[in-house]
Amino acid sequence: MAGIEVRSTALARAQAEEAGNVLSRAFWDDPMITWLMPDEAHRAVANPAFFHVAARLGLNEHSAWTTFGKPDGAAIWMPPGKHDLTDDMMGAAGFLEAVPLMGDETMGRFGTLMGAMNEQHESNMKNRPHWYLLVLGVEPARQGQGVGGDLVQPILQRADLEGLPCYLETMKTKNLPFYRKHGFEVVSELDIDDGGPHTWCMRRDPKTS
Repeated sequence: MAGIEVRSTALARAQAEEAGNVLSRAFWDDPMITWLMPDEAHRAVANPAFFHVAARLGLNEHSAWTTFGKPDGAAIWMPPGKHDLTDDMMGAAGFLEAVPLMGDETMGRFGTLMGAMNEQHESNMKNRPHWYLLVLGVEPARQGQGVGGDLVQPILQRADLEGLPCYLETMKTKNLPFYRKHGFEVVSELDIDDGGPHTWCMRRDPKTS
C-alpha cells in the first residue's frame, strides 16, 4: 500500500460524457456488449448511452476514477452497501433516457444479465460490505500500457485500509491475468441464459501491510 504512486484522479462531472464514450469504445467487442447489442449500427448509438449511465453512477457515488488530463479510461466503483443498483440510483444516472435507445430486445437481455449476476453476487459476498468494480475500461489505443492498473489503485488501497474485500465480474478470458495481478481470484463462474456470455466472478481480499 505505502509507496504506491497513484496516477489517476477522481472523474469530474464535466468529463462524464467523454468518459462514457471511452468506455463505449473499450467495450465495443466485449462479449457482454455484443450479446446485449448484436447489431453494430444499433450498438453504435446505444452503447455510448449505456456507458454514460455507468459513468454517472460512479460520479453520483463519488467513486469514479480516470486519468489525468483527458480521460483515457475509467474505473467505476460502487461503494459498500451500494452494489444493488436500485431504480432510484439508475434514474438519477439517466438510465430512463438511455432505455429508448437500447430498445426492448436489449432491455430484455439486460434484465436477464442483471438477474443472473445479482444472484451470483449475493451468493458470493453473503452481504459482507465490499467495494464493487462495476466497470473498468481503457481507450483501445492505450490498453496494455498500465492505465487500467493505475485506475483501480485508489480504491484497492482504500479497501485495504478499510479491511474490505473487492468484487467484480468479467466476460473476457484475457482479463483474468490482469485482475489476478491485482489480487483478485475467481470465486465462481456462470453462463447467462439465452446465449449470454460466460462470466467469471472474482473477489479480492484486503491486503495487510
